[in-house]
Amino acid sequence: MKRFYKAVSVAAVDGGWEVRLDGRPVRSPAKAPLVLRSEALAQAVAGEWEAQGEQIDAHSMPMMQLASTAVDVVAKNRAAIVEGVAKYAETDLLCYRAEHPRELVDRQARQWQPILDWATLRYDAPLHVHAGLMPKPQPEDATRALRSAVDAYDDWALSALQDATAACGSLVLALALIERRIDSAEAFEASQVDETWQVEQWGEDAESTKRRAALRADIEASRRFVDLLAG
Repeated sequence: MKRFYKAVSVAAVDGGWEVRLDGRPVRSPAKAPLVLRSEALAQAVAGEWEAQGEQIDAHSMPMMQLASTAVDVVAKNRAAIVEGVAKYAETDLLCYRAEHPRELVDRQARQWQPILDWATLRYDAPLHVHAGLMPKPQPEDATRALRSAVDAYDDWALSALQDATAACGSLVLALALIERRIDSAEAFEASQVDETWQVEQWGEDAESTKRRAALRADIEASRRFVDLLAG
């Protein structure tokens, strides 16, 4: 879409803040009112609109995308999204460990176990660790507790948690990121332990480099979004 506006501004409205293009409020892709939760988030979204060139690139506007998802998708499909995000706990990345080589085994334990231990204490959700990749059942009390943790987020934070969980391949990592137990760099590094090991052994092709960069960007955007929500 070609850029159709000149001036970008932010204004306080009932319930929050809105971004305006030439004085007209920005709406979500589904044409819903986009009232943002904090001035900081509104300024960030405004900055994304301001940074557009002659053509609008939606992929360069992650704060706008996450806000729109909260309004257009999460609010209308909340129960299904909670279930989908919570389901990651049943086969969480951090619970499946390599059996060899020793260096990879140690690296996984060093980067993953402290976060699992945190989740156990934070949510009373002790997940079992298994060797190998075959799915094995987790304690129902633990998965139920993690589902409750997911459901406790409002639609805006859930939008970020959903993206972070998909990017990390781990609900536990995403929760640690959103709860500020780890930062985005640590979340990406932990989510990529196995892939980084393979790169170190065999190198990395262009497609893999691009994919990993996209995942890093998604993780960073999710964390920035919840930080901006807090103002």
